[in-house]
Amino acid sequence: MTKRSGSAHWEGDLRTGKGTISTESGALAEIPYSFAKRFGDEKGSNPEEIIGAAHAACFSMALSAELAKAHITADAIDTTSTVELVQAGGGFEIPAVHLTVTVKAPGADRTKVQVATETAKANCPVSKLLRATITMNATYSI
Repeated sequence: MTKRSGSAHWEGDLRTGKGTISTESGALAEIPYSFAKRFGDEKGSNPEEIIGAAHAACFSMALSAELAKAHITADAIDTTSTVELVQAGGGFEIPAVHLTVTVKAPGADRTKVQVATETAKANCPVSKLLRATITMNATYSI
């Protein structure tokens, strides 16, 4: 079993507070995020784009594996995962994620590529995560 972690630190209230996002590997190290970065036009990162990047990367790898099962090697797979954040029920939710995929595989059978793409969409680990049960441990210093 492989486990990877990401972490976040937050200080202050929702609208004026600020935080940082980091990953275990150090690929992201104390990347700033805030309300303005998430809901406004201020430059910086936010949870939704990080989810989108993770989903696009995971899907692309899964598609590569599915294509290999059909004896197809793509010259390139380019994926964008657009994560939709909406206000609902007094809070916010992510009701949808949309994948936009371009597969460059000259000479490949289109039907096999389409089947591989649909299989990867359904079965990549991040797609499954977006349907997952969430568990939690919490510690309070009050």
